[in-house]
Amino acid sequence: MKYLFDFILAITLNGFSYFIASFILKNGLPFWQALLIGLSVVSLGALTEKLGSPMWLIVFIPFPVGMFLLYSFLNVTVSQWFLTYIITLAIYTVIHIPMSYFLNFHSLIPAWKLS
Repeated sequence: MKYLFDFILAITLNGFSYFIASFILKNGLPFWQALLIGLSVVSLGALTEKLGSPMWLIVFIPFPVGMFLLYSFLNVTVSQWFLTYIITLAIYTVIHIPMSYFLNFHSLIPAWKLS
């Protein structure tokens, strides 16, 4: 049950970071699309982990999927898409720090455990 809760929380926080970055830049990414990106990225990371892959691959594999889906959904210029993605990563990192340090929740960036 804890794994399912952590999985859903990781999807939600991941999708939230995409949504907020899009909101900041006024790109208009609907929340359901942000959650779909979160679901895809987290599921792929979990599958990669389940297959016993090394940590660097678990962290790396979801990046292209998130980037592609964000680009597909936004329908903006490459520079606008890239800026949105960079802001998403910054928000995601800011969310990860207190979640990992204070709550021992390491599912967002598994290779960077802070507690």
